[in-house]
Amino acid sequence: WIFLVTEVMFFGGLFAAYSLYRIWYPEAWSEGSLELDILLGGTNTVVLIGSSLTMAFAVRAAQTGKQRATVNWLLLTMVLGLTFLVIKFFEYKHKYDLHHIPGPNFQFEGPHAAQVQIFISLYFALTGLHALHMLIGFGILSTIAWMAHKGRFSAEWYTPVEMAGLYWHFVDIVWIFLFPLLYLVDRAHQLS
Repeated sequence: WIFLVTEVMFFGGLFAAYSLYRIWYPEAWSEGSLELDILLGGTNTVVLIGSSLTMAFAVRAAQTGKQRATVNWLLLTMVLGLTFLVIKFFEYKHKYDLHHIPGPNFQFEGPHAAQVQIFISLYFALTGLHALHMLIGFGILSTIAWMAHKGRFSAEWYTPVEMAGLYWHFVDIVWIFLFPLLYLVDRAHQLS
């Protein structure tokens, strides 16, 4: 739990920076958000919610001593996590193709290009750190799945599965905040 609190503080600093810049540059945030693919972001949201469900099933299977089911649910969770990362790769590639990578080669047509670059920088910082946490989670789940395969857990002792589940749910919850903050900025106003 202490580790998760430190993670909340870590992401909290980035969310605070996001909030300040959004207050200072609301038009740029709207323009930058429109550059993100809401379909891919929405798909990733559904994928991660599904992975939270499969992770909960893995914990439940471990609690009831069902080793094979624990392994299968963990593997399915990892497949969903990998699906998320593959989709994120294609999003990043699209940004690269459009020259929307912050730095000297950043290109954006519009009156708020410099501020949109800040939005895109925060997009990459937040989603990149989230993806790194997904990779770490993938490693943790791989280890836990191997341990479950070897019969190391029982209905009496399944703590590592439960702790891995807490971490995975934390990563999913971070995305639940990232999706609307990045992809849905002022979309309702722009559609009307």
